[in-house]
Amino acid sequence: MSLFSSIMNKIFHRAEAAGPAGAAPAGTTPGAAPAPGAAPGATPGSPAMERKDVEAILTEMAGKKGGGGNWRTSIVDLLKLLDLDSSLNARKALAEELNVHAGEHGSAEQNIALSKAVWQQLAQNGGQVPASLRD
Repeated sequence: MSLFSSIMNKIFHRAEAAGPAGAAPAGTTPGAAPAPGAAPGATPGSPAMERKDVEAILTEMAGKKGGGGNWRTSIVDLLKLLDLDSSLNARKALAEELNVHAGEHGSAEQNIALSKAVWQQLAQNGGQVPASLRD
């Protein structure tokens, strides 16, 4: 499984692992993983399901872990929040996967570009992501 697929899985399928109550943050549908490229505001019953509020999901996760660092802007903190490999090699692989070629591997420039690329891809794959995180 690719690292970005693991990121999506940890965020979009988190509600399924929440337990029998299936409680999900406001604006999400438990167990409903949107189709890749799902359109915002799709009509109910269409193949494009309700978009997941990625920021709300991650904010809740961070609260349960005592803060989660600066996951909104730091790719390393985001990966750590999701209990994923945040090593340089993992970030190199993610950069290749998302076609991010800004700066040297591990540089602040690349990490910032990688963070923005992850937010963009989450938005394109069924996540509701504030513009402030994507730009």
